[in-house]
Amino acid sequence: GKSTVTTLLTRYLARSFPDNNFGVLDIDICGPSQPRLMGALGENVHQSGSGWSPVGIDDNVCLMSIGFLLGSVDDAIIWRGPKKNGMIRQFLSEVDWGNLDLLLLDTPPGTSDEHLSVVSYLKDDEAPDSVRAIIVTTPQ
Repeated sequence: GKSTVTTLLTRYLARSFPDNNFGVLDIDICGPSQPRLMGALGENVHQSGSGWSPVGIDDNVCLMSIGFLLGSVDDAIIWRGPKKNGMIRQFLSEVDWGNLDLLLLDTPPGTSDEHLSVVSYLKDDEAPDSVRAIIVTTPQ
């Protein structure tokens, strides 16, 4: 559902607006699926002087997911709120997204800590340059 919508929307926007840059952030910490849906399984995130480098999917699409940091797609992560929120904050502040026109966020279902954390951080005055974002979720 949500992950497929995020992937299809990203691909549509990237094709429709080839001069714009799009980022996908998979914040479904317990079940990251974007690496598989975007055809990026087995890719690695690299650390640079300006932060983590997201995985390039197309010329104008990049992806960041906890799935890239796991040893295996079968590895499970069971984190509580503060640890999840810390990782989301890192993804938003320490990933070198470059010049994004739009960030699409694939989230877990419902309105949980992840949603509140990302909305709070994106509207925070301390956040790096304002970025336009679409948060894809489902009601619970």
